[in-house]
Amino acid sequence: MARRYDSRTTIFSPEGRLYQIEYAMEAISHAGTVLGVLATDGVVLAAEKKVTGKLLDLSGAKEGGYGGSGEKIYLLNSCVSSPDIIECTSGMLTIVVSFWDIRNVIGGVAGLTADANSLINFARSAAQRHLLMYNEDIPVELLAQRLCDMKQGYTQYGGLRPFGVSLLYAGYDPHYQFQLYHSDPSGNYSGWKATCIGANNGTAQSLLKQEYKDTIEVKDAIGLVLRTMSKTMDSTTLSSEKLEFAVLTLDPETKQPKAKIYRPAEIDTLLVAEGLTKKDEDTEMKTA
Repeated sequence: MARRYDSRTTIFSPEGRLYQIEYAMEAISHAGTVLGVLATDGVVLAAEKKVTGKLLDLSGAKEGGYGGSGEKIYLLNSCVSSPDIIECTSGMLTIVVSFWDIRNVIGGVAGLTADANSLINFARSAAQRHLLMYNEDIPVELLAQRLCDMKQGYTQYGGLRPFGVSLLYAGYDPHYQFQLYHSDPSGNYSGWKATCIGANNGTAQSLLKQEYKDTIEVKDAIGLVLRTMSKTMDSTTLSSEKLEFAVLTLDPETKQPKAKIYRPAEIDTLLVAEGLTKKDEDTEMKTA
């Protein structure tokens, strides 16, 4: 019966279903896991990388750029603010210009990476247009709305297919502080305290329900995220080769949001601190 109604996104089935959207969500359920936890003083994101291999060039992630591999976690909004501080000393007028690098929104994607690249570029453009027009960083929920408006349009017009991507948005704005949002291919979005998308998301949700607390801080949220990822990832080992990690906090000096996407060496340090590194069997046999 479904075959009669799944050829286009504009056709409802007799049960009131849009099969193409359901197929897109099914594709996402097989993608690498992305997990987010909202803390009182920040947001933590972690993601499972599917594209791994000894011959893969990761020099950009290790040395240059902002630390991401360009597969799962992206910086969605970044700007340089330069407030002028005017000081008057002994009749002399002094203007001090200090530059702040503000990064208030990061995103994690699960699904088709090619579709994700298109949405990420759209989100970055929307954030910069808002900054140009209003001279302030775009609120997290508004950015999620802009992307969801676009995604919803791809479910309503003929000749288009839904984006096969779900996103987690981790962000900060002065009014509502730290926030975590999730959007799916249908164009729906919702706010969360802790959530997971991608493969094994049901298991991760159950673990988060048991261990999450409203008063959790970033340092504890990091441990919770890593423990949950170690139990839900398809891989038997947890290492920087298969994991991306990011934290959004406030800079202690400027009090501005600062996103940090961890490099591989920093991820390994976190895993060692949490006691989650697993030695390879071949290495153990050689050292035995």
